[in-house]
Amino acid sequence: MKPERNESSSRRDHALLRKILLKLTATSKILASALVVVVVLLWYDALNRLLAFGNGIDYAGNRIVGAEATALLQRYNPYFWGALVTLGSLLLAYLTWLAVRAILARARLRPVDPASFQQLADQLSGAALDVLLWAWQTRDEPLRVGDLLLTRDELSAGRASRLHRAAEQLAILENARQRQ
Repeated sequence: MKPERNESSSRRDHALLRKILLKLTATSKILASALVVVVVLLWYDALNRLLAFGNGIDYAGNRIVGAEATALLQRYNPYFWGALVTLGSLLLAYLTWLAVRAILARARLRPVDPASFQQLADQLSGAALDVLLWAWQTRDEPLRVGDLLLTRDELSAGRASRLHRAAEQLAILENARQRQ
């Protein structure tokens, strides 16, 4: 027995979920993108200033350490500043990644508005509704954007057919139990 969903309803379900998710997460995605762009631009400016400062240091006037140490400092100065920039870039990239993850995680916790919820209930196919009910595990809380994201991902991964097979197997086992 095949699932009740056909290929066209699957595309329609995916399109509907994609449209609603885009509407619900657009602000967070724009905010996260803007944060990344601002951090990159500010870091690029700071990086150029830092490298210009490092290249501008002249150790020739340092007579305390000697000529050999001064030549050594002068030769390895660009590597020191390059390492400092690399370390700063890695740290800033990690902190930016954490901030973006926090923004997107906060968006996942946002409840779905009633109009979008009604649109889902009216337009999703039966198999997609089964997957949505499966994804919405905490029914004492309103449906959240994270539940819709999980629904979209699981619908793409074939959760509807697995739910259908599980229901068939459960029915077979219950019939076998009743016969005994």
